[in-house]
Amino acid sequence: MLDALSAVLVGPVRDMLGAPAFLAEVVIGGLAAGLMYSLVALGFVLIYKASGVFNFAQGVMVLFAALTLVGLMERGLPMVLALGLTVAVMVLLAMVVERFMLRPLVNQEPIMLFMATIGLTFFLEGLGQLVWGSNVKRLDIGIPDESFNVGGVLVNKLQLSAAAAAAILVAILAVFFQRTRVGRALRAVADDHEAALSIGIPLKSIWVIVWSAAGIVALVAGAMWGTRSGVQFSLSLIALKALPVLILGGFTSAPGVIVGGLIIGVGEKLAEVFWGPLVGGAIENWFAYVLALVVLLFLPQGLFGEKLIERV
Repeated sequence: MLDALSAVLVGPVRDMLGAPAFLAEVVIGGLAAGLMYSLVALGFVLIYKASGVFNFAQGVMVLFAALTLVGLMERGLPMVLALGLTVAVMVLLAMVVERFMLRPLVNQEPIMLFMATIGLTFFLEGLGQLVWGSNVKRLDIGIPDESFNVGGVLVNKLQLSAAAAAAILVAILAVFFQRTRVGRALRAVADDHEAALSIGIPLKSIWVIVWSAAGIVALVAGAMWGTRSGVQFSLSLIALKALPVLILGGFTSAPGVIVGGLIIGVGEKLAEVFWGPLVGGAIENWFAYVLALVVLLFLPQGLFGEKLIERV
């Protein structure tokens, strides 16, 4: 029994230490995958910080943005123009959501907003299929999905670009939330809609801004995932992998979801490559959820989430 346990615990560690170049490639692949998850999770954080509700439709927003971008490019538009028009579409979507979904539900229970985002999910799926079709589409944004050698370690150009995009977005969002008047207003709206309105914060404008920002984040995530695996309706399911990232990093922390994504990305890759053969494989499919469950048991607010203290 002890010998078997030692083989499971010690054997993969010995394999990792014995092949440092291969270990580095696995870690880099995990970091890139984690950043891709984090790009999706960032959209959840933005909506949650501004409305206090979990946006179930964020995964479909990633799909819808990617479908719009590739659909416009297939119709002959240059990438830059298609990208600009897609941003305009996501801003228009934010305005429609604010006018017809959020405004009527001001001061309602959070579960009402949550249910509304479920309805938005099915609406965007149907609209995307109606306008752009349901076939798998190839998206080419000019970043080749190929690797180059750095000191004996292969680094993928697309993954490196996704990492750079995520880092830039996190830096911008961190400054936006902490250093700007609009960012502080967003936090006030999340705390109490009615109180925010009473001190003159324009709730309608705030929601349009934050949903537009979430739409742009969804566009970046959709472009990266679409370039990597094609634009298809299963793309919306990557939101399921973003949930453990949110739980680990915290629903209110943009930098936290990046850290959470990196932990999950690297953890699942290492587990799959080095421990997978010992347990029959497929660890990558459930590792993130088990890790999130363990975190929930000890840190319900996540590693970087805000602790809520209520009087009883």
